Amino acid sequence: MRAFLALGSNLGDRRALLREAVASIPELVAVSAVYETPPFGPPGQGPYLNMVVELDTDRDPRELLALCHQLEADAERVRIERWGPRTLDVDIVWMEGVEMVTDDLTIPHARAHERQFVLVPLADLDAELADSLRTETVDEPPVRLGAL
Repeated sequence: MRAFLALGSNLGDRRALLREAVASIPELVAVSAVYETPPFGPPGQGPYLNMVVELDTDRDPRELLALCHQLEADAERVRIERWGPRTLDVDIVWMEGVEMVTDDLTIPHARAHERQFVLVPLADLDAELADSLRTETVDEPPVRLGAL
Protein backbone atom coordinates (compact mmCIF):
# COMPACT_ATOMS: atom_id res chain seq x y z
CA MET A 1 0.00 0.00 0.00
CA ARG A 2 1.04 3.62 -0.46
CA ALA A 3 2.21 5.51 2.59
CA PHE A 4 3.74 8.94 3.13
CA LEU A 5 6.18 9.91 5.88
CA ALA A 6 7.13 13.47 6.85
CA LEU A 7 10.73 14.02 7.94
CA GLY A 8 12.12 17.08 9.68
CA SER A 9 15.35 18.14 11.36
CA ASN A 10 16.56 21.29 13.12
CA LEU A 11 19.63 20.09 15.05
CA GLY A 12 23.07 19.13 13.80
CA ASP A 13 23.79 18.66 10.11
CA ARG A 14 20.13 18.75 9.11
CA ARG A 15 20.62 17.82 5.46
CA ALA A 16 22.95 14.91 6.31
CA LEU A 17 20.49 13.59 8.91
CA LEU A 18 17.67 13.67 6.36
CA ARG A 19 19.88 12.08 3.71
CA GLU A 20 20.87 9.23 6.07
CA ALA A 21 17.27 8.63 7.10
CA VAL A 22 16.03 8.54 3.50
CA ALA A 23 18.81 6.13 2.54
CA SER A 24 17.66 3.83 5.38
CA ILE A 25 14.00 3.66 4.36
CA PRO A 26 13.09 0.39 2.67
CA GLU A 27 10.30 0.35 0.10
CA LEU A 28 11.04 3.97 -0.89
CA VAL A 29 9.23 5.12 -4.03
CA ALA A 30 9.69 8.90 -4.19
CA VAL A 31 11.27 11.83 -2.33
CA SER A 32 10.01 15.42 -2.25
CA ALA A 33 12.18 18.49 -2.43
CA VAL A 34 13.61 19.80 0.84
CA TYR A 35 12.01 22.88 2.39
CA GLU A 36 13.21 25.20 5.14
CA THR A 37 10.62 26.34 7.64
CA PRO A 38 10.55 28.32 10.87
CA PRO A 39 10.30 26.17 14.00
CA PHE A 40 6.88 25.08 15.21
CA GLY A 41 6.93 24.90 18.99
CA PRO A 42 8.91 26.48 21.81
CA PRO A 43 10.92 29.62 20.97
CA GLY A 44 14.69 29.61 20.62
CA GLN A 45 14.91 26.82 18.04
CA GLY A 46 16.64 26.96 14.69
CA PRO A 47 14.79 26.49 11.40
CA TYR A 48 13.76 23.06 10.19
CA LEU A 49 14.47 21.23 7.00
CA ASN A 50 11.33 19.30 6.03
CA MET A 51 10.45 16.79 3.36
CA VAL A 52 8.04 13.95 2.58
CA VAL A 53 8.78 10.50 1.21
CA GLU A 54 6.47 7.97 -0.40
CA LEU A 55 6.66 4.24 0.31
CA ASP A 56 5.05 1.18 -1.23
CA THR A 57 4.82 -1.04 1.83
CA ASP A 58 3.24 -4.17 3.24
CA ARG A 59 3.81 -2.93 6.80
CA ASP A 60 0.84 -2.37 9.06
CA PRO A 61 0.55 0.98 10.89
CA ARG A 62 2.35 -0.27 14.01
CA GLU A 63 5.22 -1.68 11.97
CA LEU A 64 5.52 1.59 10.06
CA LEU A 65 5.50 3.53 13.34
CA ALA A 66 8.30 1.25 14.58
CA LEU A 67 10.30 2.13 11.46
CA CYS A 68 9.76 5.85 12.16
CA HIS A 69 10.99 5.41 15.74
CA GLN A 70 14.01 3.41 14.55
CA LEU A 71 15.00 6.14 12.08
CA GLU A 72 14.75 8.71 14.90
CA ALA A 73 16.82 6.52 17.23
CA ASP A 74 19.46 6.05 14.53
CA ALA A 75 19.69 9.88 14.38
CA GLU A 76 20.11 9.94 18.18
CA ARG A 77 16.89 11.83 18.73
CA VAL A 78 16.24 12.73 22.36
CA ARG A 79 12.67 13.53 23.41
CA ILE A 80 12.85 16.26 26.05
CA GLU A 81 9.94 18.58 25.32
CA ARG A 82 6.95 18.44 23.01
CA TRP A 83 7.71 20.16 19.70
CA GLY A 84 11.23 20.87 20.93
CA PRO A 85 14.36 20.82 18.78
CA ARG A 86 15.31 17.48 17.31
CA THR A 87 17.87 15.77 15.14
CA LEU A 88 15.11 13.93 13.31
CA ASP A 89 11.35 13.72 13.45
CA VAL A 90 9.54 11.12 11.33
CA ASP A 91 5.76 10.99 11.23
CA ILE A 92 3.26 8.91 9.30
CA VAL A 93 1.21 11.41 7.31
CA TRP A 94 -1.11 9.04 5.45
CA MET A 95 -1.53 5.35 4.64
CA GLU A 96 -3.75 4.04 1.89
CA GLY A 97 -7.00 2.68 3.30
CA VAL A 98 -6.06 3.40 6.93
CA GLU A 99 -7.98 5.63 9.32
CA MET A 100 -7.23 5.16 12.99
CA VAL A 101 -7.02 7.08 16.25
CA THR A 102 -5.22 5.64 19.28
CA ASP A 103 -3.34 7.16 22.20
CA ASP A 104 -0.06 7.13 20.27
CA LEU A 105 -0.98 7.00 16.58
CA THR A 106 -3.45 8.85 14.39
CA ILE A 107 -3.66 8.21 10.64
CA PRO A 108 -4.04 10.43 8.70
CA HIS A 109 -1.76 12.55 10.88
CA ALA A 110 -3.87 14.64 13.26
CA ARG A 111 -2.32 18.00 12.34
CA ALA A 112 -1.00 17.46 8.80
CA HIS A 113 -4.04 19.22 7.35
CA GLU A 114 -3.01 22.57 8.85
CA ARG A 115 0.76 22.46 8.38
CA GLN A 116 2.25 23.72 5.16
CA PHE A 117 5.62 22.20 6.08
CA VAL A 118 3.91 18.84 5.52
CA LEU A 119 1.38 19.71 2.80
CA VAL A 120 3.76 21.52 0.43
CA PRO A 121 6.32 18.69 0.20
CA LEU A 122 3.45 16.18 0.07
CA ALA A 123 2.08 18.07 -2.94
CA ASP A 124 5.42 17.49 -4.70
CA LEU A 125 4.57 13.78 -4.63
CA ASP A 126 0.75 13.77 -4.76
CA ALA A 127 -0.96 17.14 -5.19
CA GLU A 128 -4.42 15.59 -5.12
CA LEU A 129 -3.80 13.91 -1.76
CA ALA A 130 -2.32 17.11 -0.30
CA ASP A 131 -5.39 19.06 -1.43
CA SER A 132 -7.71 16.45 0.08
CA LEU A 133 -5.99 16.82 3.47
CA ARG A 134 -5.67 20.61 3.39
CA THR A 135 -7.80 22.87 5.57
CA GLU A 136 -6.91 26.28 6.89
CA THR A 137 -3.15 26.44 7.39
CA VAL A 138 -1.78 28.41 10.30
CA ASP A 139 1.95 28.35 9.67
CA GLU A 140 4.17 30.17 7.21
CA PRO A 141 4.80 28.68 3.79
CA PRO A 142 8.08 26.79 3.54
CA VAL A 143 11.01 27.91 1.41
CA ARG A 144 11.92 25.36 -1.29
CA LEU A 145 15.62 24.48 -1.17
CA GLY A 146 15.59 21.80 -3.87
CA ALA A 147 16.69 18.18 -3.92
CA LEU A 148 18.18 16.43 -0.92
